[in-house]
Amino acid sequence: MVSTATPAPEAPAPAPVNSFGRVFGALFSPKATFESIVKQPTWIVPVILFVFAGLAVSFSITQRIGWRTVIEKQIADSPSAQKQMEQLTPDQRNDALNSRAKFTPYIVYPINVLAPFIGVLVVGGIFLGAFNLILGARINFKTSLAIVSYAWVPGLIGALLGILVIFLKDPSTIDVQNLVASNPGAVLSDDSPKWLVSALTSLDLFSFWTMILMAFGYSAADPKKISFGKAFGTVLGLWLVYVLIKVGIAAAFS
Repeated sequence: MVSTATPAPEAPAPAPVNSFGRVFGALFSPKATFESIVKQPTWIVPVILFVFAGLAVSFSITQRIGWRTVIEKQIADSPSAQKQMEQLTPDQRNDALNSRAKFTPYIVYPINVLAPFIGVLVVGGIFLGAFNLILGARINFKTSLAIVSYAWVPGLIGALLGILVIFLKDPSTIDVQNLVASNPGAVLSDDSPKWLVSALTSLDLFSFWTMILMAFGYSAADPKKISFGKAFGTVLGLWLVYVLIKVGIAAAFS
């Protein structure tokens, strides 16, 4: 009598994680989450969350600080803007500040809606080109968009912390350009060189967190050609180019 071995039952395939689960997964289990993302790329949900986060921060600034206060601080930090305001009479200066404060929300809120979509499309395209052309990877555009959108999830934490700062601190002491003070630029004095402020604010905790997540994502997209180290090196290199450009512009116009 010939016995036949009974084949072991196959393990059930893991249930697909929805987009909201991926948002938390990117923070707490990035490797497995990005492996799931590259298999079934999605990117709309985190971008919509960025839109609401940006709107919430701007609304908090409107209610707690006021856009006139924000504009006055920006003028105080800009010698060229100060010279323009000094040429006005006190009444003209007051009218100009009130007018800018009135119309600023009409500019800020649409930017909050459009910027996340434009940012993900542009950054996703840049990194798609970098990895495909430099490292010879085969990543499609939708996968690149998904990686970038979920890698930016730490920014949602930054936005929530920023809202807390707005409501807990004295409004006169808040720097809306550096709400959470998660970088060494926060300790610089107001008269520090603009290029130095730009350089040090770039060394941000959330920026490095995002770069690490992007490295997890792009290494998962084509693991045969992109190791985590290569992915992080590519992301870091492009980030350094961006910082150098930003610092150069700050130096040129300060």
